[in-house]
Amino acid sequence: MARRKTTTPVKGENRRVVVIVLDSAGIGELPDAGAYGDGGAATLPNLARAVGGLTLPHLAALGLGRIAPIAGVSVAARPEGWFGKMAERSPGKDTTTGHWELMGLVLAEPFATFPKGFPEEIVREFSRRTGRGVLGNKAASGTAIIDELGREHQRTGQWIVYTSADSVFQVAAHEETIPLEELYRACRAAREFLDAYRVGRVIARPFVGAPGAYRRTYHRHDFSMKPTGPTVLDALRQAGVPVWGVGKIGDIFAGQGVERSEPTEGNASGIEKTLKLLDELSRGLLFVNLVDFDMTFGHRRDAAGYARALVDFDAALPRIQERLRPGDLLLITADHGCDPTFAAHTDHTREYVPLVAWRPRGGGGELGVRRSFADLGATVAEALGVPWAGPGESFFPALAADAEAKS
Repeated sequence: MARRKTTTPVKGENRRVVVIVLDSAGIGELPDAGAYGDGGAATLPNLARAVGGLTLPHLAALGLGRIAPIAGVSVAARPEGWFGKMAERSPGKDTTTGHWELMGLVLAEPFATFPKGFPEEIVREFSRRTGRGVLGNKAASGTAIIDELGREHQRTGQWIVYTSADSVFQVAAHEETIPLEELYRACRAAREFLDAYRVGRVIARPFVGAPGAYRRTYHRHDFSMKPTGPTVLDALRQAGVPVWGVGKIGDIFAGQGVERSEPTEGNASGIEKTLKLLDELSRGLLFVNLVDFDMTFGHRRDAAGYARALVDFDAALPRIQERLRPGDLLLITADHGCDPTFAAHTDHTREYVPLVAWRPRGGGGELGVRRSFADLGATVAEALGVPWAGPGESFFPALAADAEAKS
């Protein structure tokens, strides 16, 4: 396949780009969804039907209802933003793969998964390095396995280790049984040797409470593999362009290419930190992940909660738009699906993701079906004036031309 010509954009020196990932907000099955057991998955359309319709006036005005039929979301006759959807070229349907591709790193082979649990050699090495035994070691729902093994964990002090359909080595521990710092040290120890097994993420999953009433906390921490190739974030930093992350962005990229990282405690915290950082960031990329859609509602199959979270984000959207200057760019998308109505499993779903773009006084129109999430990263690079020769086809020229025509 011919390599795409390097994009050499102009006039991006003082521009800001805000990328907001509505974690798991897929918009319909990809053509290969059946191979992943996800035929029929469509996170936003299906949950909208399940709750009797969604009221999202601001996203609707930007063109969300033009991407796919979503009950309750009007189809804007003259959208104020640009809209489309993006296909995932990389194999897989996990957080790391999705975010890496959004920033121009397309994987040729998927991360390893362990549907029957981890090999004994991995469990033995983890125990040796941490000095504690292991409970579980199977694919499971995080809330279910804590309910199942939490009491035994607290009695013995052994780790609860589990996985899912994604490439994740998850370690759960009660915060009063094992201190948070010890949990984090254990996950760092696992990360040191799990690269060889192509495990995408090691995740610390702390919880609190008593048997029968355990609950996970926002002290979760992800320890990802370092990106296996260059990303748009690397290109931006090499060019001296600031890159600030909100939520788990810094974790997903193992800190690579991220100058400043702001952790959050859910969507509301993420939105408030986004607003705060927009008052501080004079130029560059603000890259935001809103985790509750996935962690709190998608995996737990809570369609009503997911719908409320979407309404809350939609209500906050004008506050974000008000902080953008002429020339800035807002991009709203997702990293995969996690259909809360899907009966086959509680894992992520292989879906297209929505693409909504908005610029102050920028007009609107159709962006079509993009062949890769990487189109977003190429657009970010061009908007910020940084050459990018990697995967992805920028749609920034369409946005820029329309903005100039409207100015």
